[in-house]
Amino acid sequence: MLVSRKAAGTLFVGGALALTLGSLIYPAMLGVQKVTSSPDRVIAHPATGPMTEADRDFVVLVRAAGLWEYPVGQMALQKGTTKAVKAAGEHLIDGHASLDAACRETAIQLNITLPDQPAPQQQGFVSRLNADSGKQFDTDMATILRATNGQLLPTIANVRTTTKNSLIRALADQVNDTVLDHITVLEKTGLVDFDQAIVQQTTSPKLPARDTTPPPPVAGQPQVVLTPQANSAVSPSPSAAG
Repeated sequence: MLVSRKAAGTLFVGGALALTLGSLIYPAMLGVQKVTSSPDRVIAHPATGPMTEADRDFVVLVRAAGLWEYPVGQMALQKGTTKAVKAAGEHLIDGHASLDAACRETAIQLNITLPDQPAPQQQGFVSRLNADSGKQFDTDMATILRATNGQLLPTIANVRTTTKNSLIRALADQVNDTVLDHITVLEKTGLVDFDQAIVQQTTSPKLPARDTTPPPPVAGQPQVVLTPQANSAVSPSPSAAG
C-alpha cells in the first residue's frame, strides 16, 4: 500500500524497498531523444545477455515515464469530467504500476540505477495539467499523453529488435502492450487534438540534457514505488491486446 506522499503530492514512497546505487553511469539524457553517444556500446555481460547503453537507458526511460504519467492518471480520476477520461486515468495508474514493478525488478537484476523523480520537462507536463480544470484538463491530458506515448513507440521497437538481453526484450514487450493500451483509451475519450499531438510527436524541440534527464535518486532515501489501485478491474483494451 502507499505510505507517504512525495513531490507535492504527485509521487508516492513505498517504505519496504530501499535503493542501492548501482555501479553504472547514470544516463546523460533521457526521453525520445538519443540518450547516449554510444548506444550500441556493451556495458555489462549479465547471464541474460549483453547489455548496451541503449538497453540501460530504456529501463530508465520507462521508469521516468511512469513517474509522471501515474500522477496524471490520479488527476484524471479526480478532475476528469467524463467517464472515458476517468477510465483513461485508471489505465494509466494500473499500467504504470505494473511497468514500474517490472522496471524495478529488471534494474535489480541488471544493476541499473533508477530515478525517483521524472525529468524537468515531464515535471512541467504534470504542473500544466495540475493547473488545468474542467474540459481544458480533459483535452490537454488526452492530447499531451497521446503525443508522448506516440513518441515512445519507435524507441520500443528499436530496443526490442536490437537488444541481445532477454530481460530487456521481455520489458519491451510489456511496455509495447501498455503503451498501445494507453494510446487506445486516450483516443476513446474523443478529446485528442490529433493535429496538435502529431506536431508534438514529430517535431518536438531538441531540449538540453538538463531538461530531459531525471535527477539521480537521493542516497539513503526509500525508493518510490507506484502501486495499482485496490480492486482494480482494468484490463487492456481489445485493440491493444490483439
